[in-house]
Amino acid sequence: MQLSSKPAEELAKFLVDSSDGAFELVAFASGGSEAMEAVIKLARQYYVETGQPKRKNFIARQLSFHGNTLSTLSLAYHPARRAPYVDILDIEHFHHVSPAYAKRFQREDETEEQYVERLRQELENKFLELGPDTVIGFVAETVVGATTGVVGAPKGYFAAMKLVCEKYGALFILDEVMSGMGRMGSLHAWQSVGDGASPDIQAVAKGLGGGYASIGAVLMSPRVSKGIKGGSGLLKHGHTYQAHPLACVAALAVQKVISEENLLSRAVENGELMSTLLRQGLQAEGTIAKPFCFDIRGRGAFWGIEFDFDVPDAANMDGKGESFAMAVQARCFDNGLIVIGMTGGANIEGTKGDYIILGPAYNATKEEIDQMVVILVRSVEEVLREWLS
Repeated sequence: MQLSSKPAEELAKFLVDSSDGAFELVAFASGGSEAMEAVIKLARQYYVETGQPKRKNFIARQLSFHGNTLSTLSLAYHPARRAPYVDILDIEHFHHVSPAYAKRFQREDETEEQYVERLRQELENKFLELGPDTVIGFVAETVVGATTGVVGAPKGYFAAMKLVCEKYGALFILDEVMSGMGRMGSLHAWQSVGDGASPDIQAVAKGLGGGYASIGAVLMSPRVSKGIKGGSGLLKHGHTYQAHPLACVAALAVQKVISEENLLSRAVENGELMSTLLRQGLQAEGTIAKPFCFDIRGRGAFWGIEFDFDVPDAANMDGKGESFAMAVQARCFDNGLIVIGMTGGANIEGTKGDYIILGPAYNATKEEIDQMVVILVRSVEEVLREWLS
């Protein structure tokens, strides 16, 4: 934070000016894990510099992912990615509550409002268990990406979680490394699918550079900005290539194209088309995939398709030990489409669940959206026919 460059300052100004007052300061990193590492350190630093050094605990969620460093793996709860390192992860300062995953965990006798209230009460209970004055903040992905496959929270959830944080003076922190910077059809995912609940600190990365540069960023609210400026005046954190001028130039160019070509609106329109086509191809009566297609979810340019094989139609299915998601990912690649196949997001233990993630370009044409779905449906059907034969 001691040295700067014109590209970094221009990009920071763009991010602050386009936030409708939600953010006041920006720090740059080289990617998502670096950004979330900086978020953890910044949040702790904020309380040290504002005279609350007792605050040392973070609360995050099960079935979450926040990065591949030891501290971000501790913060997150992605069973498979944590497994090799579980004995050296920090379990003293990082704690977890239930995921906001209604399709899997909302009870049959609960309304959406009751489910949100149960999760709100669980978070408040965790604050009370740890000691409210020891909690730094609550951290969540606005839309969960890699762990569960594009899972958004029920309406009212983020507003409720933010209120708990405010009640006890803790920070409300969002990880939008995957879902932010336009992926959901709004610049920040919380604007469209997060109850409009602006965070105290937010991490962004992938969509910031659009794949043209390795860059991430930490966005700070006026509250956090004031706390740091009133203390040391700088973020006590750094990496070799943070705020690299070339990365900042590339990211700013990407953001200008998104704005000037109105790509967020196009992403929303394409998302509506993709939703219709996916449901027609995978969930319509008579389709091969219908018995196994558990859920189709998403918005804008971020879509998840979850499959479930705990159904009678799968009784004679033989995948020869291969996961369905990985088989479909490989088949899609052979057929000319890149998708992400992931497993383990359907239960807390990480032992169940197959899902495919689609992330079309913001400027994709309707013809390209149609072709993506055609190839995906074809690949799913090919694998299913082989496994059922």
